This record gives sequence, C-alpha cells and structure tokens, in this order.
Amino acid sequence: MSDLVIRPQVGSPLAGGLQVGDLAPDFDLLTDPLGHGSLSALAGQRVVLYFYPRDATPGCTTEACDFRDRIETLTKSGVVLLGVSRDSLKSHATFRAKQGLPFPLISDPDAALHQKYGAWGEKVLYGKRSIGPIRTTVLIGANGRVLSYFRPVKVKGHVDEVLGAIASGSKD
Repeated sequence: MSDLVIRPQVGSPLAGGLQVGDLAPDFDLLTDPLGHGSLSALAGQRVVLYFYPRDATPGCTTEACDFRDRIETLTKSGVVLLGVSRDSLKSHATFRAKQGLPFPLISDPDAALHQKYGAWGEKVLYGKRSIGPIRTTVLIGANGRVLSYFRPVKVKGHVDEVLGAIASGSKD
C-alpha cells in the first residue's frame, strides 16, 4: 500500500465511483452516543467523515486522539466530525470513554457505508492481500458535496492535512 493521498479534481473518479463534486451518499446508522446519525440531519454543515479499521488498535487510537486533540479547531471551522468503523456500539462506547473522544462513532457492521465511500477494498499488509476497511477521510461541504478525499490515509500528519483542506476549501 502506498502513502499516496488521493485529492482529485472535480469530476475525477474515486474508489466506488464517488467523485469530488458528487453529492455524498446519505446514511442513517447507529452511533455512540447519539443513537442514530445521518448525513441529512447535518444538512448545511461541513462534515469530516473518517473511516478507520478498528477501535483500540494502535493506529486507530492515534488517529482518533489526533482528531480529539484538534476538535476545537474543527468546531471553530464549522465542521462536524464523525468516525466510522465496523465495530459494535458497545466497542465504540468503550473506546470513546477510554480515549475521551468528544465526537460520535458510527457502527457500520456490514461495511455498506464503507463501500459507498470507497473505504473498502483490497489492501496489502506485510505482503498479505486481504479485503477490508481502507483508512479513508472525506470532507463534505455544507451543500452535501464531496470537497476532498483522502485514501489511503497515513495516520501521522493526517489531521493537519484535513485541517489544511478545510482552511483552503470553500464552505459549500
């Protein structure tokens, strides 16, 4: 797997057929602590939707804590942050409590949302190919359109990349 960050121009294809400029696929899934989370409920707000492989693993914990540590900057920028993994709500609740995460985590057990956003596919880890979650972040504008797309994500420095995209992008 390369460290390449995909930040295509409007109209260029992404994994799963989603393109920068497209309407982001809506969803209504269970979240901790909200109960339900949907993109349509956040209409008019910018959203950072980040997909990660698994609660409480080293890379996922680092990424979640990096977002936690920058939540004030995200909030002041008018951005709502949502994390997504296939983990259960119970796992999410434990992870959120242990790490002090002030943002909701969405449970996507069948990976349907992962697939809609191109965060599911073939990956190579230590020379072994497998199908599974691909660390991906999507910045969605207040108009519901995809503004930026990061895949695959390298954890170190990623939150700064997202903040850069937020600062340089429009609020649409």
